[in-house]
Amino acid sequence: MPPRPRTLAAAIVAALALGAQAVPAAAADGQAGDSTTTTSRGVEIPAFYTPPSELPGADGTLIRHEPLPLALSLPGIDGPLPGRATRLMYKSTDANGEAVAVTGAYIEPAARWRGDGPRPLVAVAPGTMGQGDQCAASMALEHPLQLNGQTVSVGYEDLSVYRLLLRGVAVVVTDYVGLGTTDRLHTYVNRVDGAHAVLDAVRAARALDSASVTSESRVGLFGYSQGGGATAAAAELQPSYAPDVQLAGTYAGAPPADLTEVTRAIDGSDLAGALGWSLNGFLQTEPALRPIADRYINEAGQEALKDLSTMCVGDALFGYGGDSSTDWTKTGQSISDVIRAEPVLQTFLAEQRIGSLKPAGPVRVATGTSDDLVPHGQARRLAVDWCGKGAQVTYVPVLLPGVGSGLLNHFAPLLTDQGSAISWLTDRLSGEPAGSNCWSMPVQP
Repeated sequence: MPPRPRTLAAAIVAALALGAQAVPAAAADGQAGDSTTTTSRGVEIPAFYTPPSELPGADGTLIRHEPLPLALSLPGIDGPLPGRATRLMYKSTDANGEAVAVTGAYIEPAARWRGDGPRPLVAVAPGTMGQGDQCAASMALEHPLQLNGQTVSVGYEDLSVYRLLLRGVAVVVTDYVGLGTTDRLHTYVNRVDGAHAVLDAVRAARALDSASVTSESRVGLFGYSQGGGATAAAAELQPSYAPDVQLAGTYAGAPPADLTEVTRAIDGSDLAGALGWSLNGFLQTEPALRPIADRYINEAGQEALKDLSTMCVGDALFGYGGDSSTDWTKTGQSISDVIRAEPVLQTFLAEQRIGSLKPAGPVRVATGTSDDLVPHGQARRLAVDWCGKGAQVTYVPVLLPGVGSGLLNHFAPLLTDQGSAISWLTDRLSGEPAGSNCWSMPVQP
């Protein structure tokens, strides 16, 4: 078994903190009807995140909202820089067709939009944050680094949010289904849940009275890793689920399009804990899988799944980095072996596959050629699949050498390509036509 990457984890946490300050585990004032709060790994979750007992009917309807103080903010003549934030809770629909409350945040930028047309809106789908409610991206905007001896939560997605705001682009961030909200477990990498949460975040932002964006504003989607899968799925499902949300462009970086391959890759890696988040999420969505889990998962595995259900990405790096799922099963098989042995699991994962539908609008797929955590090959295949359906695809292979760490091989392309990805998306939001390099795919790495 590879050694746990303690030093690597510490380096990653420090690098991704982006200069943010550590804060004590404290709750923001939640202006919610339910005054109760819950605690996750010593972090008090504000009452705002407890959904009401009854939800509205229409997807994207605002349930509640309140001011959200940004940790990284400066006073400006016309208001705080880079913008004024609002915490949101809105209604969505999960993969089972059930109503669900989702939280997030909208940020009205202080910068003027200099592109063509009215101020545009980008929905940011965060990369992997974890499964504990304290890991939610909206909380990370207020507390970029939660470090209290029980949890390590890093708001590394704040960088992409701020870069968009500085261009005068309004941003709405989704926390996804079950992350932040205290009524259910986060359905990590669920294709439908992620797509719906992203699209309904756009609807919620447009319904906010204080927002300058309207139904006339061009809309873009931005996501990397888990977020890349969510935006890719959203682009596929937009025509059927949210025809009122027309997409000017979608960026899907390192998308986990084929979870069978991703499962194999993350097992034993620095981020092996994400395997537990996936299993927890699958069981949340499909309780019928529980007998299979009970048949294979041993006591240590059950304890790991429970432990991971309240962890953030930093916690998983320290606690489960390098672990193998063979230690979690009664038979000594890996989770990938179990999947191969169980047709029901194969069918479930096949239904999570992204690439079977033509995406709406132009899409930009980027993947690091040395990425072995969210494997490069399956992300490239998504671009090929979309090209085959006649989609307008810009495929970007990020050419970086492998460095021996799956986590670094995965995150280095995020930072290397982020500026170019934002520029591409900003061009779409300005109305500039997108090209396509599908013709070059046979010679692309």
